[in-house]
Amino acid sequence: MSSSRERNPLVVGRVIGDVLDPFHQSIALRVFYGNREVSNGCEFKPSVVVNQPRVDIGGDDMRNFYTLVLVDPDVPSPSNRHQREYLHWLVTDIPATTGTTYGQEAVSYESPRPAVGIHRLIFVLFRQLGRQTVFAPEWRLNFNTRDFAELYNLGSPVAAVHFNCQRERGSGGRRIT
Repeated sequence: MSSSRERNPLVVGRVIGDVLDPFHQSIALRVFYGNREVSNGCEFKPSVVVNQPRVDIGGDDMRNFYTLVLVDPDVPSPSNRHQREYLHWLVTDIPATTGTTYGQEAVSYESPRPAVGIHRLIFVLFRQLGRQTVFAPEWRLNFNTRDFAELYNLGSPVAAVHFNCQRERGSGGRRIT
């Protein structure tokens, strides 16, 4: 019988390992593009993720604040990830029980547009030590979620969810048969 760690979709999808260390999910994190909820390993086309998603955060005390990052560790391609991670979005100061619309958008949402291969897009939620204690990095490319968390004393994530995204079918050149 396999262990629960092996069945964890974040382990199966190599989110834990490539981007995050093992952690215990302790807060509800729900992400929606339109009316479709992101579940680990599901696929969204770039045309569906053009606009920032609705993000709902659990918890029970609005005095607790959270930081949400959205990263792509597969840049420029899954087989050549030398530029990883790419920061697509950063929202800080999100009160528990609310969502990103109540936080501060520190880095504006940039929709994923993978050119080659299947990219993993990972939403990671951290609990902040207090309000206005996390700030935007000066770059998006070569962002490092672990280093960012360490810099701002965020500790381990409290939640994460990821989806896969690849180029729209038929968006390449003309196919010659």
